[in-house]
Parts: sequence; structure tokens; C-alpha cells
Amino acid sequence: MSFVTEFKEFAIKGNVIDLAVGVIIGGAFGKIVDSIVSDLIMPLVGVVFGGLDFSNYFIPLAGQQAATLAEAKKLGAVFAYGSFITVALNFLILAFIIFVMIQQINRLKRSQEVAEAAATPPAAAPVTPEDIQLLREIRDALNRR
Repeated sequence: MSFVTEFKEFAIKGNVIDLAVGVIIGGAFGKIVDSIVSDLIMPLVGVVFGGLDFSNYFIPLAGQQAATLAEAKKLGAVFAYGSFITVALNFLILAFIIFVMIQQINRLKRSQEVAEAAATPPAAAPVTPEDIQLLREIRDALNRR
């Protein structure tokens, strides 16, 4: 089998296409969630903590004097621990949001399964073969004596 034929079979399989669609949608969804965290949730966290902006916490490593992280980076190396704190908080908030979403999806699935189970009629009792039924009758008749 040629390389091109093998690659064609690989690329056309449903799993590869499903994965590609998942990655594309995941990237787009990631941008939405990132916007929710950075534009909606992090400002609220800043207000709760008295207007703190973690992104401008840094230690200049080249001895530069700057008011913001962007200015300090232009002047030399910096240890930007505030950026790390912001990214770590974003991750924790994002993980919590995804957990809640998955929890709700699972709850909806369970309620749907319960509704489907209630709507499905119970299975009929299995029919006992005639010879087994006859043997049971003989046994019961012997036990009555």
C-alpha cells in the first residue's frame, strides 16, 4: 500500500474529522471563555480584592525603574510574577466554569435517561419453553403427594 493511499484512508476516517472539528470548536470556545474570565470575572475579582491588578506585579532584574510591566519589559528583563498569578487565577476560574458546565450537562443527561426509561414499556416476561413448563407441572404434582 502506498504512502498516499494510507494517508488518504487515515484522513478520511470519521475519528480524524471529528477530532479536527473538536479542535476548531474548542479553539473558538476557548476564546469565548478567555473573554469571560478576563473581561467579566477578573475585574470582579479585582474589585473584591480592593482594585488589585496582579498583572503589574513584577521584579525588575536589570535594575530598571518602571511603573508598568510593559515599560519594564522594554527596559530589560523582569520577573513577572503578577502575570503568573493572573494566569493561574484564570485557569482556576476556567476549570471551575467547565466543571459546573459538565456537571449541568451530566444532570440533563441523567434526567433525560430517567424520562426515557419511564416512557419505555417494561419488557414482556420471557416465554418458558413448553417442555420446561411440563417438567415444572410434574414436579409440582409430585410435591403435592
